[in-house]
Formats: sequence, C-alpha cells, structure tokens
Amino acid sequence: MFGCLVAGRLVQTAVQQIAEDKFVFNLPDYENINHVVVFMLGTIPFPDGMGGSVYISYPDQSGIPVWQLLGFITNEKPSAIFKISGLKSGEGSQHPFGAMNIPQTPSVAQIGISVELLEQLAQQTPVASAAVSTVDSYTQFTQKMLDNFYNFATSFAVSQAQMTPNPSEVFIPANARFSMILLLAEKKPITDNTEYAAAVMH
Repeated sequence: MFGCLVAGRLVQTAVQQIAEDKFVFNLPDYENINHVVVFMLGTIPFPDGMGGSVYISYPDQSGIPVWQLLGFITNEKPSAIFKISGLKSGEGSQHPFGAMNIPQTPSVAQIGISVELLEQLAQQTPVASAAVSTVDSYTQFTQKMLDNFYNFATSFAVSQAQMTPNPSEVFIPANARFSMILLLAEKKPITDNTEYAAAVMH
C-alpha cells in the first residue's frame, strides 16, 4: 500500500503493519538522511474520506522515541517529500503511536503512517522545518550569490566626503548597483536602458 524512499538507497515497500490503521518503515542510519519520500503504491487506495498522516520517530539522548508530524498523503496527493535533517532535536508532538510497542534501536528512526479522517488531517499542524522549499536550486543559488555580493560591496562603502578623487577610476553609484540586484533577485529581467534608468531613479 505504501512505499518509502531515501536518496541512494533501495525503495522500501515492505511496510510493517502494527495495527489495522498504523504502518511503520524503519530508517537505519537516519542521522545521514536529509530527505525522505513517502508515497502510495497505487495498489490499494485510502477508503473514501480517509488519508494518512505521516510521522517520524527517532530516539532522543535517553533512548526515548520522539515523534513528530511531517505531513500527510491522500488519494489526491499520493506522495510527499519531507526534510528530516533538521528534526533531530526538539520536543515531540502529539501522535497516535503512543500505546503501541514499537522496538527502538539506536541510529534507527521510524516513519509512521496513521490512517485518519481527512477532517482530522486538515486540523493537524506539521513541524515547519519538514516542509521542502518550492524554490528551485538555481533561484536559491542566485539569491544567495546576490546576497553575498551585496554584503561584500557594502563593506567598501564610503561617503562622497570620504572619497579621494582619482581620474583613473570609475565609480558606479551604489543605488544603481543595488537596484539592479533587486530586479535580478525578483527574477525581473532588465530589458532596456529605460527600465535600468527607472530602477536607478527608484
């Protein structure tokens, strides 16, 4: 019914059913996992009006399992990717696996799926750090590059009174440079000199 995928590892489809509506995958060496994908195999759909809340459990420093809600999957949204690399500390959340005896092993986490009503899923709040950014990697790189350039350039900033005249050097007004950076960061191409001038005046 369910599958679990970690980059660089084989797909897991042999889920452990620990109750009629509860399923668990083991994640060995979870400390080295950044993202995990949970998906439906397409063989058995959820019953009408039902979906699956997805949790992760990992042992804390004293070996006690800590459960956190990652998100959910449904017939309309049969797969989801979660970031778990930032979930290795902090307090757990309320979960439906508390009364079940699930063996815990050091360095092994569990992905738990609980079949619940869609109304209940809508009222649940996953941990914010489990959400995966929807911004593509190129945009992220561009934004970080422009941020670094801005910080680097402003570290050399001086006022006109502090400037020493030098006929061999050309100076570009900072407002022109930073207005162009803002346009690029917003993915707005500068198409002509008129738009560039407007950006500078702004």
